[in-house]
Amino acid sequence: MTAPTLESEPAPSHPEPPSDLGFGRYVAQQVRGRFLTHDGVPTSRKYGLGAQRAERFYLSALNARWPAFIGWLVGALLLINGFFALAYAALGEGALEGSSQLGIADPFLRALSFSVGVFTTTGIGAMHPVGPTANWLVMFESLVGPIILLGAGGLLIARLTRPRMRLRFSESAVVAPYEGGRGLMFRIVNVQPGELSDVQVRVNLALFEQIDGHRERNFHQLALERNSVEFFTLHWTVVHPITADSPLRGATPESLRAAEAELLILVNAHEETFSTRVTARGSYVWDEIRWDAKFASVFASAPDGVLAIDVERLDRMERLEEGATSLPAALEGVGAG
Repeated sequence: MTAPTLESEPAPSHPEPPSDLGFGRYVAQQVRGRFLTHDGVPTSRKYGLGAQRAERFYLSALNARWPAFIGWLVGALLLINGFFALAYAALGEGALEGSSQLGIADPFLRALSFSVGVFTTTGIGAMHPVGPTANWLVMFESLVGPIILLGAGGLLIARLTRPRMRLRFSESAVVAPYEGGRGLMFRIVNVQPGELSDVQVRVNLALFEQIDGHRERNFHQLALERNSVEFFTLHWTVVHPITADSPLRGATPESLRAAEAELLILVNAHEETFSTRVTARGSYVWDEIRWDAKFASVFASAPDGVLAIDVERLDRMERLEEGATSLPAALEGVGAG
């Protein structure tokens, strides 16, 4: 008796995941213009959710620079107290008593001093309201003031405890000479004092292509010279080698312009201060890519001999002869034109 033979069953086929990065293939064909701003902010919109003013205000307060945040916060508090001061002053001279000891002749400044004391609950000294209207106004301000101060304090704490990564991208990407051919490059640097480690980068290219006589937008993930670094203490020049297998094979300034090309960049890293993962995005469209140039050196001399860079040189480039990188290289297999 012969033993039955076991035939291996073919492994089930798994469809390849869509390459539209989540934008949706149909929608991606309809979009005109860039998907992200240079700083990585999505240009898309969602309707039907209402104004969402409170949510947008909160996000704006979190993302604002510190000088702008402090300026807006102090300005808003002064404006609110000025409004209450005008209300007290409008009630007449007799609405606030006990202000003679302040030595302030201007009735508005006296009312503003009283308003700040009520608003912040720090005390109003010898001053006190007279009359029902003034007392009702004091009660209203004594309720509103602490609520606003709590909200301002909450925003301040949220900003201080929010893990974030501030990367600076080079102003332009560049197609520069690379290992006997060409490479698409851009630079990033961490501009915060906190350290980043295990930094990973993914770069996708969105562009229109002619497929079976039809013009359609496709997305290609670009192979990088390296897609991660363990230590990110200086800067990183991210390089995509343009080879015969690259989606940019044979690319020229004119072809990228016709294809409405856009680089979509996603960076994620381990932020050591809060010990968590953080992300950043960036984008370059075709007219933000330079040709016949290369990045200038950013390294600087340090007095103690340690590695150092000058971040102000991040965007500097050196011009090359015409056609150095704006024409395809021989290793791309399309000729140099």
